Amino acid sequence: MTDFPPPDPGLIETLHRLIGGAGTALIAAIAGRASYHASEVRAKRRPILSWDLIWEIPTAVGMAIAGDALGTYLEFSREVTVGVIAVLSYLGPRGTGAILERWAARKV
Repeated sequence: MTDFPPPDPGLIETLHRLIGGAGTALIAAIAGRASYHASEVRAKRRPILSWDLIWEIPTAVGMAIAGDALGTYLEFSREVTVGVIAVLSYLGPRGTGAILERWAARKV
């Protein structure tokens, strides 16, 4: 019988082991907001470095809390929850609100 080595953990699992769930969620949220900021810079609506970056921090934290709550409620795995956090963080409060409005209008 051959003994195969255990599979290497993925990036999210490795981060989760190193810095815990909260740190992983915050990294995902900051990455989502950084992606949004980069798209705004590319569209020339923001400079690369500006005071707008300070407002991205509470937005990232808030979206991390909302994404973690949603992932827990829907019983997603840790990896999927981190992905949800990154997507919600990229969308921000306005984008998330727009999606919820569309979803609610479809249900009526």
